[in-house]
Amino acid sequence: MKISASIKSALNKHDVSVQTNDSAKEINIAVRSSGFGSSINGGELLMLSLATCFCNDIYREAAKRNIEVTGVEVEFMSEFGAEGEPGSDFHYRATVLSDAPDEEVQALIAHTDQVAEIHNTLRKGLTVKLVK
Repeated sequence: MKISASIKSALNKHDVSVQTNDSAKEINIAVRSSGFGSSINGGELLMLSLATCFCNDIYREAAKRNIEVTGVEVEFMSEFGAEGEPGSDFHYRATVLSDAPDEEVQALIAHTDQVAEIHNTLRKGLTVKLVK
């Protein structure tokens, strides 16, 4: 699966698109008040990425276990310091709404935490390189 994201930014213009294989989607993100760049920062988008991954994966893993899930709430948090410093203290809370017994829901949450791809990518560490 090939995943990409792109931004085209100019004065009062901020076009964002994402793509998985041949499925492209546009995301509406407002321009920063200065007229240049995004009104959302990268840390916020990273937290959203982690929350989205967990949310989607809960539904996927629940279906494999024949657990009906009627709702998911995920809140990701982290700390970022000065410019150029990496984030730290990444942690999250998740609530899964289901009529399944609590121990099954808790097992589903624990399992999903272990198989969530974005989580595992960050846990493993990765190389980010600028290419020309």
